[in-house]
Amino acid sequence: MPDLSAIARLLILAGVILVAVGIVLLAAGRIPGIGWLGRLPGDITIRRGPVTIFAPIVTSLLLSLLLTLILNVIFRR
Repeated sequence: MPDLSAIARLLILAGVILVAVGIVLLAAGRIPGIGWLGRLPGDITIRRGPVTIFAPIVTSLLLSLLLTLILNVIFRR
């Protein structure tokens, strides 16, 4: 049977990251200055009667770029 300690560490790390992201999302509504997040030009909102479709395209691109830069700095060797 292969050594599962590496997989266990990865799962623990993933759990810690998910908890941290959850805490940030819970606190995000109370942090002043980030109300613009999700309302950038290029974020699409379609309202038709009782149905609302929201596609935060520019916000997703901005967050992806920011996370890419941060992770490249952290994991650069």
